[in-house]
Amino acid sequence: MIIRDATTADAVKACEAIRASITELCIADHQQNPDILRRWLASKTPENVAAWAVAMGSSLLVAIEGNSVLAVGGVKDDGEITLNYVAPPARFRGVSAALLNALEARAVERGAIELTLLSTETAHRFYLSRGYRDAGPSLGKFGTAASYPMTKVLDTATS
Repeated sequence: MIIRDATTADAVKACEAIRASITELCIADHQQNPDILRRWLASKTPENVAAWAVAMGSSLLVAIEGNSVLAVGGVKDDGEITLNYVAPPARFRGVSAALLNALEARAVERGAIELTLLSTETAHRFYLSRGYRDAGPSLGKFGTAASYPMTKVLDTATS
């Protein structure tokens, strides 16, 4: 597996990985409610993913193995993680942790000293186990019952 910057050529496969992650792995969040899924998936199009790959002020990273996109993550230069999704076949293989490490390293490279994100119910324990802390009351996003604002102060000396 390698983690690298996404290109516009990755857009279709990256979008497929994101959509599969949401649909198949985030059931605790969307509870198979078609309205929630529709709203959550609305912006997850190949065109948008291609735009995210070249957007100024942020980075879109992909974890690749062969011709497969295993995971997709985005981070703004100010330290906001905008997305972090793993394809269902890559779950529990360490891909998410490796991608999160790469997102954190990219944020440090760009001068961030703190990361923020909005976690799903599905990923909440994952982020807690990696040093993130809740940073406010749970919110609903896309109609889900819970989304957790989280933060982590980065150790810029070792990242």
